[in-house]
Amino acid sequence: MEPRTTRATLQTVADEVGVSRTTVSNAYSRPDQLNSALRERILEAARRLGYPGPDAAARSLRRGRAGAIGLVFTETLSYAFADPYSVGFLRGVAEVAESSGTGLLLIPMPPGTDEAETAMRDAVVDGFCLYCMPVRHPAKKVIQARGLPVVTTDENDDPSIPHVGIDERASARLAAEHLTRLGHRRVAVMVDHVVEPGRAGRATVEEQRDSECAVLHGRLGGYREVLEEAGVDWANVPVVAAGRNSRPAAAAAAAHLLDVADRPTAVLATGDVLALGVLDACEQRGLVPGRDISVAGFDDVPEAARARLTTVRQPMGEKGRRAARLLLDPRDPGEAVPRVQLPTELVVRATTGPVPR
Repeated sequence: MEPRTTRATLQTVADEVGVSRTTVSNAYSRPDQLNSALRERILEAARRLGYPGPDAAARSLRRGRAGAIGLVFTETLSYAFADPYSVGFLRGVAEVAESSGTGLLLIPMPPGTDEAETAMRDAVVDGFCLYCMPVRHPAKKVIQARGLPVVTTDENDDPSIPHVGIDERASARLAAEHLTRLGHRRVAVMVDHVVEPGRAGRATVEEQRDSECAVLHGRLGGYREVLEEAGVDWANVPVVAAGRNSRPAAAAAAAHLLDVADRPTAVLATGDVLALGVLDACEQRGLVPGRDISVAGFDDVPEAARARLTTVRQPMGEKGRRAARLLLDPRDPGEAVPRVQLPTELVVRATTGPVPR
């Protein structure tokens, strides 16, 4: 039987070099306190003994600062780098974090995961940014119980949590009003999902009401207000879920809107990726956007301009920057909870036009 190996520790290295534990610790965390020759002797001994260095989490706790922002979102990790809106938001957060010497920890919480509480409790961060999380997500209670700074991007979240975002309802009205001014009354809506992620198809009014997605509630609410003001019964408006926020999924789900006898004259999509998928479906059927059917999106991601998509522009990068600043510069006790509302604007391009004759 081979002899059991003992894991090298700070004390092991100290004994090997003949110095104190504090001196070994300073070689890693306070190198200016040692002369270069002694520090190199310590590091060489550590390498030889297999000592990896002080535990990063323990050092963070002793300093009282982790040096990282925790970004929590209810999607897969790869989604954060694939979705153009998420990329813009993340870039904004990263710019501020980088300028302050702070890291960024991405914490995905896709539906169906059971590790939410453990992940939130164990995350070594200085604060949390809640990015598009359901209102009653179980991780929120764990986060708030930790007493760290928190900021959310959902406007109807807990009012005690600082918020950075847009007026979703008013912004959605911009796109809907544009279409009704053009004479459209037979309008459909494309969303990623309503209640159950992954399920595609038409969503009932009850399912729309039961959704816990604050962004969806705001945007559908804006569309509904404008259409009802124009005399349209919302119960007759097809709201179709693609199942997920992807261009191919939206193109497939668009069959529910385009391959019917009473095809809508216009489609409002709650995001540009969905709108681009509808444009793909139109191209497959020989329909010319802006002439045969109008399509409007939301966000103004880079691809929207190339596709000449009419959309609502929101400041994705600025939203991320403002959220990061609130986390890194928390308010003083007694100061009002920040509620930052950023501006939006309608960008009219070629995919919308008058009702076809």
